[in-house]
Order: sequence, then structure tokens, then C-alpha cells
Amino acid sequence: MATATLNLFSFQGKLKILHMSWMAFFLSFVVWFNHAPLMGMISASLSLTKSQISTLLVLNVALTIPARIVIGMLTDRYGPRITYSALLAAVSLPCFVFAWGDDFTTLAWSRLALGFVGAGFVVGIRMVSEWFPAHELGIAEGIYGGWGNFGSAAAAMSLPALAMWLGGDNGWRWAITITGLLSLGFSALWWAQVSDTPKGGTYFKARNLGGLEVSTRGDFYLLLVMKIPLYMALLMLTWKLSTLAVNLLSPSSAVVTYVILLAILGYDIWSTYRANHRLFSNQIEAHDHYEFKQVAVLNVLYFATFGSELAVVSMLPMFFAETFSLDLVLAGLVASTYAFMNLMSRPGGGWLSDRYGRKKMLLLLTVGLAIGYAIMSTINSQWPLYLAVITTMLCSFFVQAGEGAVFSIVPLIKRRLTGQIAGLTGAYGNVGAVFYLTMLTSLTYADFFMLMSGTAVLGLVTLSLLREPKGHMMETAEDGSVVMIKIS
Repeated sequence: MATATLNLFSFQGKLKILHMSWMAFFLSFVVWFNHAPLMGMISASLSLTKSQISTLLVLNVALTIPARIVIGMLTDRYGPRITYSALLAAVSLPCFVFAWGDDFTTLAWSRLALGFVGAGFVVGIRMVSEWFPAHELGIAEGIYGGWGNFGSAAAAMSLPALAMWLGGDNGWRWAITITGLLSLGFSALWWAQVSDTPKGGTYFKARNLGGLEVSTRGDFYLLLVMKIPLYMALLMLTWKLSTLAVNLLSPSSAVVTYVILLAILGYDIWSTYRANHRLFSNQIEAHDHYEFKQVAVLNVLYFATFGSELAVVSMLPMFFAETFSLDLVLAGLVASTYAFMNLMSRPGGGWLSDRYGRKKMLLLLTVGLAIGYAIMSTINSQWPLYLAVITTMLCSFFVQAGEGAVFSIVPLIKRRLTGQIAGLTGAYGNVGAVFYLTMLTSLTYADFFMLMSGTAVLGLVTLSLLREPKGHMMETAEDGSVVMIKIS
């Protein structure tokens, strides 16, 4: 999608940065979901149980919850160029381990580590916001997220065929290995080809590498409340790994993990207080003020949108295979239509937000995804396959356009904290995925889709609290001067 100001055939200046960013995120998604379309082959090769398969799906999105927080902090402090290069290089190692693992335990721990690559999304959000003005930010972030998210569809469409072409029992292993090599190679290309800001631009850094800064005591307490679901998701995951059906953690190891998570929560609270202690002694300057309520609303909406997308992308190949008795290659191709919509849906959501208003579009898109999942809950073997595919694609439009609308707002809240805010909002997407995929183990497919429809309705309720970003955002330069950044 191009506009008068975005010539997407250009590879110069800000357009070069946009293309490099979505390609980095595209590869992140390929690596992140390289197992989903190959799960049938992996399961047959290593004789995995249904419970072990569902555990791998949950593990894949679990570590992305804290990873997005951490990567957001690192991005705000050290810049996107360093952070994304290091991340793409680092995740190639667990990718290779997963590819050549011979037992469920090896697959599980390497899959957990691979969840870190999903945090790359946060880096690109900050990078794009540095290069594009506010009136182009919705479509630019939408193109970045949408074309990058298409990596899961590309994996679903290409990896099963690649594995079969490579042939033999190790076909799936070589296919996954290739994705790791691509990630490693692009990390060097990213380092060589990008810069954090346009020439002469100022990169506003976070003041510390700890907790997220907020502006009022009320916001401080709301931030602490918003941390609870993050840790609940990790506690839920620990419980799942310790059940008899999975048995990846012994009861004693699970107890130790619970204690560690609670200790990390305690440190997180202390770190957040340390970053915001001046709230309890001094008045916050006007140029440092922002409404954390805005972030909280976006968190809930991203839980309902991106959380459901991750869950559906993970289970849809199996859903189509079981519902319509398709072979795994065809099921992967059919399921890829859901993620395929990212090419236009997420940029479309950003463009619509730029043009017609961000809050208005979020409202309309959230209504659409609630209705879409409710209709998907009625899909069964009696449906014509083509009608099921059309329904899936229509639903995915509202889901992914909603994601684009959410992240048309995130960079307009507080520039120097964009990485951390994007990290927290992105983490809520993964909390949603862990929640949905965990519930899937005890729900029918119909109930699973209705659950996601219900959480979209909850998002509509919280949306009433969102305030449309307008006017200017204020930031402090390194010399102490206050800079006005136009956002409307």
C-alpha cells in the first residue's frame, strides 16, 4: 500500500529503514513459528503425544512475555541497531538446537528460548517511530508489523514443501536449520545498513535501565496492577509443565520456579519504585507527564488482538487438518491464509487510523473481530472448505487491522519510553496467547473461538477510557532543552 508520501518502491532514507525493519521482523516470525507447520512431521519423527505438542505451542510464546519487557528497556537505552543485531544472532543458537533435538525435553527448552525472538517486534516499533512523522506513523508501523507478521504465513506455506523437497527423516530438521542461518546472516546485514535516527536526529534515551517511568502515584499503582497478569501467565505455564501429562518439571522444580518467579516479581516492584521514587517526594515536570491509563487500555486490546492471532496461528494447521481431513502440507497452506492477511490488514488498520481517527477505528475493528471469532466458532466439517477459508480471512482482517490501530497509538504516548511501552503492550499479546493456548487444552475448537470473541468484548469496554493522542509530545534533549514533537 502506498500513499503520496510513501513510495514503497524506494530503498532510500526512511523507506530503506522501513524495509530493513519489516524484513528483520519477517525473519523473526519465520524463526518464531518455524515449528508450527512442521509439527506433524516433528511429532511423527519423535513420537510426541498430543499433550507434548500443545506444550510446545505454549512454550513458544511464553518467554516472549518477559523478553519484550527486557528488549524494550535495552532498545530505549542502547538503540535499535545494536539491540536487533544482537537478538537475531543470539536466537540462531536455540533454533539449531531445536532443529537437531532428539527428545521432547530438548525441544521444549530450546522452544522456550526461541520465544525471545518474538521480542524483536519492539525494536522495530521504536526504529520506525524515529524515522517517520506522526501523520505517516500509523501506516508505517502497520507496514512494519503486517509485512513482518507475514513471516508466519511464509513459514506455513514454504517450510513443509522445503522439508519434503530436502527429503528423508531429517527434512524438517534442515528446513528449521535454514531459518536459523537466515537469522544469523541478517543480523550482520542489519548492523551494516541501519542507523538509529536520521542524520542529525536526536535519540531520546530512557533515564535508566530499570522499571518503566510513570507520571503520577495513581499511574504507579496501576502499573503494578498491570504487571500481575504477566506473572500469572508465567505461573500458569510453570503449572502446566509440572502436570503428569507433560512432566517437564518435577514437583520440587515447580515449587522452586514458583519461588523464583515471586522473587523476580518482588525485584520488579522494587525496580519500578526506584525508577519512580520522585513521585513520592517531588512534582513531576510537565514535559515528563503522560497518561499510563492509555497504555493499560492498549494492553487489553493487544491481549485480544495479537494474543488471539498468535494462538490461532499456532493451532490453525491442526484445526484444518482435523476438521476437514486434510494432509499436513495442504492444511498448512490453508491455515496460512489467516496470517497472509497481514500483508494488507495491519497496514490498512494503521492507514485508517491516520486518516479517520485512532480511537474510532479501534472501536470498529474490535467489534469486527468479536463477530469474526463468533462466526469461526461455528465452522465444522459440514462447511465447504472455501467458505471456511473466506471466513478465516475476514476474521483475520479485523484482528490484524486492530493490531495496526493499537500500534498507531503506542509511539505517540512518550517517545523516549516507546520501547518499554511497546514491550509492555507486546507482552500482553503474549499473555493472551499463553492464556488462549492453555485454555485450548480443555476446550473444544468452537469454545476456543468463542472465548476469544468474549475477550474482544472486554476490550470494547476498556476502550471507552482511551483518549485520542493530539497536539504535541514533549521530550528533554541531552542539553536539557525541551523539544516539542508534533503528534497531530
